[in-house]
Amino acid sequence: MRKIVVSLLAGLCLLGAAWAEEPTGSAFCVTCHDEEDMPDMTGTAHGPASGKKPPMKAAAEALASRVMGDTGNPRSPTCISCHGPSEAHSYKPDNVKDLPKPDRTFGKTYGKQSAIAAEERSQVCQGCHDGDSKRALWAGSQHHAADIACDSCHQVHTKRDKVLRKATQTEVCYNCHVEQRTQMSKVSHHPVPEGRMTCSDCHNVHGSAGPKLAKRDSFTDTCYTCHAEKRGPFLQQHSPVVEDCANCHSPHGSTVAGLLKSRAPMLCQQCHTPHVAGNVGALGGQAGVFGLAALGQTAPQVTNMSNGKNVVNLWQGRSCMNCHTQVHGSNSPSITNPLMR
Repeated sequence: MRKIVVSLLAGLCLLGAAWAEEPTGSAFCVTCHDEEDMPDMTGTAHGPASGKKPPMKAAAEALASRVMGDTGNPRSPTCISCHGPSEAHSYKPDNVKDLPKPDRTFGKTYGKQSAIAAEERSQVCQGCHDGDSKRALWAGSQHHAADIACDSCHQVHTKRDKVLRKATQTEVCYNCHVEQRTQMSKVSHHPVPEGRMTCSDCHNVHGSAGPKLAKRDSFTDTCYTCHAEKRGPFLQQHSPVVEDCANCHSPHGSTVAGLLKSRAPMLCQQCHTPHVAGNVGALGGQAGVFGLAALGQTAPQVTNMSNGKNVVNLWQGRSCMNCHTQVHGSNSPSITNPLMR
């Protein structure tokens, strides 16, 4: 019986010491920073390794020994992992009027004080997120060069980071890319406003070897990830298509169907300038090009627009694609009339 009493007393002493012991690390942070300061982040990748999801206002009690993985999975980040030890912030010196900010703060400002530089903020994130191939080209990328930090787009203290959700990602991008927002409102556009596509379907915002952060090495290869039927190979290639889809298309939106930059024949005539009335060579030098021989027309009549009575008026102002239906490439054996049906 005596042994039992002694054991109980010893246990109570140890328990009292545990209660008296001041929490450390992230457990100390949440004694002040409850859900009034931040949303519930316990269900996020930056939350506790245990998988439990108690509310932040009770974190000091419920997660005192395992807040954000302090004693759990060592790969799970803690408050200190991102914000540093921040001793001056945790234990305000007596001779200081305003509470000092943490060693590392995020966002453009922290209260009335400026946050640390964008480069330093991003380096904190890259301490964990630098092994992903998607982020291998961050250094020197357009966003990096523009002094954009990870927290300029990402939200850490939340379960639902807007930029990681397809339904809300464009809202984040449009904060800076207002011109693209306007283009997406035009009648012809990719189904981004409808929620079936988002910016990261075509762009790698963390850096790319392609132009304008395109996911592939070129715009054309990026487009082919969805439009594989346009890739070919074709017997008759169309040079602008092989070079860059953006030669003819406006990828974010257009007032012309098919995301074309302008209507045909104006679009086509930006390159095919000989295809104007008066140039017989452009029409192959023979009336049979348009089947005009059956109508009794000759090449000079086809290209002579002076009297307005010849058959070429049938095609004046019409779309080139009425005949050149395979503008992305054709397997037609004709050399004089490629890209036809």
